[in-house]
Amino acid sequence: MKLKNKFILAAVCIFIISACSNNDEPPIQGEYSEEYYAGGKNGTVFINSSFAYKQPMPVIDEDPVLYTQFMRGERIADKSFVASEDMAYSGLGPVYIRKSCIACHPSYGGHSQRVDKYDSNDSRCGYLLMIYNPNEPNLPLASKYFTGMTQTRAVHPFKPPVNESGITIEWKDYVDEYGNKYEDGTTYSLIYPKVSIAQDAILFEDFDMSQHAASIEATIGIYGIGLLDAISDEDLRAEHQQQQTRGYCAGVIGADIDETGLNPYFPGKHPGRFTYLCTRATLDNGPGANALWNITNVTRGDRKYHYITEEYAKVMSKDTDVQQALGKTETEVFEWLMSKDLQPEMTMDDYNAFMVWHRGIAVPAARNLNDPVVQRGRKLFYESGCIACHRPSWTTRSNYTPLPAISNQKIYPYTDLLRHNLEMKEPGRVQVCRTTPLWGRGLMKIVSGHTDRLHDLRARNTEEAILWHGGEARQSKEKFRKMSKEDRDALIKFLDAI
Repeated sequence: MKLKNKFILAAVCIFIISACSNNDEPPIQGEYSEEYYAGGKNGTVFINSSFAYKQPMPVIDEDPVLYTQFMRGERIADKSFVASEDMAYSGLGPVYIRKSCIACHPSYGGHSQRVDKYDSNDSRCGYLLMIYNPNEPNLPLASKYFTGMTQTRAVHPFKPPVNESGITIEWKDYVDEYGNKYEDGTTYSLIYPKVSIAQDAILFEDFDMSQHAASIEATIGIYGIGLLDAISDEDLRAEHQQQQTRGYCAGVIGADIDETGLNPYFPGKHPGRFTYLCTRATLDNGPGANALWNITNVTRGDRKYHYITEEYAKVMSKDTDVQQALGKTETEVFEWLMSKDLQPEMTMDDYNAFMVWHRGIAVPAARNLNDPVVQRGRKLFYESGCIACHRPSWTTRSNYTPLPAISNQKIYPYTDLLRHNLEMKEPGRVQVCRTTPLWGRGLMKIVSGHTDRLHDLRARNTEEAILWHGGEARQSKEKFRKMSKEDRDALIKFLDAI
């Protein structure tokens, strides 16, 4: 269903409630007028229901061709892939992480949900498992054995690199240096995860889990991601340089990534801006483009090979159960697993439609910005220095070729797209984490049924997320701690409004 009528209805409702004289826009006041359009005029929808994170941008909704592709892409994101051949959405395996996009991104929300057990069949669990070496600089992944996002499921007769039954998530209480008390004596609680993997859950006999560590990362929100892609490399580099000059809260820019041949629109090197560690630079080689392949292991025209390690192929090719089930020799199994020229299981037409969907999901409009308490919270947010990392606005590049209509849009994501060290207790691999975009997060409870935050969802709400800010953000956190409860509530109400 197209959204024009929904948009008009939302605007009319706002008009009735606020007695605004113009029923085509939400109520505005002075400097706040454009801030309602968090995703710019062409990338914002005025919907705050449980469907707020899955709407097409107005420019998609108004173009019949793009709208058809968007809906086709959404179906691909929602459907579970299967291992059986000659069926719709076939191609799952031989090993995989989840069967669908929606399995990792429930409701396409701000985050997946915090859980006590790692179970990829649990619809709440969007966690990704990372296995790394804690004793080396930059905490490198154990990539000889495991893929970047560890696979824990397999299609018969194959076996997963890690058996999920051997993964344990323990949520531990944390007491900070203030005894978990604000300046006014109000108490709070904090928790963090400790992840362990039993040795017998590891497929590889020569891999010593005791010399490695494991951590979990929640999946990210995907609405508005096309607008972040539309920010120019030059503006991102300028933000980084400006932070280096000021000397405090100086973010780490994503390393330049060579994407020649992978990105038809912007060949060359680009600073990373996607994922918690900024390891992906553009959307065409970014979260969705990769995840659609490596989460499910479904091959396509530009990825005609399995997302596995050579070590995994060696172990599976020697497995007699695999040989017998496939009717192949050890050499034949290995060559098939490592082939770079497999038959594509997804058509490029389907993939391109998926990317229209991925790029074209709108951002929910800000809400209640004229509320005096929200305005007070906004003032406190700025005065506390939060905008040093949570940069309020950007303007997209003037020639965003993949979707020209979102060029030259002023957007309000509240992120600098750089990495900062918050010095959290046992953060796992994500010690220096990208600043999370804050737009639309106030709708998480309505959309996703929870308010879990931060890279591993240790924060159960916005308040706890602020209290976990240390390191470069410590000064801002301290100002929050010293506020009255009334002011703390006002600042959080502002964050819920944007």
